[in-house]
Amino acid sequence: MGLIVGLTGMGGGALLTPLLVLFFRVAPLAAISSDLLTSLVMKPLGAMVHVRQRTVHWRLAVWLIAGSVPSAFAGAMVIGAIGHASGVQGNLKLIIGGTLCASVAMMVLRQALELRQRRRDALMGRPGDLEPPFEVRPLHTVAIGIIGGFAVGMTSVGAGSLIIALLLIVYPGLRPAALVGTDIVQAIPLVAAATLGHLLFGDVQLALTTSLLLGALPGVYLGARLSAQGPAALIRPVLTGVLLASALALLGASTLLVATAATVSVIAVAALGTWRHVISSTIPPVPEIGTVG
Repeated sequence: MGLIVGLTGMGGGALLTPLLVLFFRVAPLAAISSDLLTSLVMKPLGAMVHVRQRTVHWRLAVWLIAGSVPSAFAGAMVIGAIGHASGVQGNLKLIIGGTLCASVAMMVLRQALELRQRRRDALMGRPGDLEPPFEVRPLHTVAIGIIGGFAVGMTSVGAGSLIIALLLIVYPGLRPAALVGTDIVQAIPLVAAATLGHLLFGDVQLALTTSLLLGALPGVYLGARLSAQGPAALIRPVLTGVLLASALALLGASTLLVATAATVSVIAVAALGTWRHVISSTIPPVPEIGTVG
């Protein structure tokens, strides 16, 4: 899990929460609360690597934080207020499953947007690893933070998958490494606010959190180093399939539907990634300083 978080900027809550609920039979509210505390410890480690690699867009991160922190705390308050009521734990599975489906859709959209940007780069003859200049749009960015923050506070899902995909819609030219780095940095105060809400209103289990961290911390450090050096194209198809399978299982879908949908999603995302790589190979490399063209 830690490797996936550091490598892609997503997958912490999206993978861990359904894993705890489906396979370890942890109550949904406890899974959400404990996962957030785990993520709070993991995120700074991954962020440190991205800061050193200079793959963080700080102004963008500040505007995201302005929207995500209050909404994350609000989401935690809401889910904490209703999570202990009779019969609500079962409904939390549906909420998590629905949020995961939205995350998968956003991940596929992210791939499609990256592909479109690569095609534009190829047509314009622009080097693919150069980030074109863009202007930060405060209102749009704060709105993204509000949406992602509330989703994280409610379900622990969305810090990477939803926010990164929404950023690509507003800022299609942002490089993958900058997307992941900026998202991980802004997710620290986001997750801190959500964790505080769950410590006050949720069901954090410290023993469970400690066990999760023993494996997650080395993985997130390694994943962040790999991510800062390039996009994580190989892991995305599998991650998408696992997330969709988890979502449908939480929603009570049949085994056949779960397997079919997961397989189709893996093939679709892999095809998008392959086509993106083909297009990237047609984009001219960045000329070295001092060369004569």
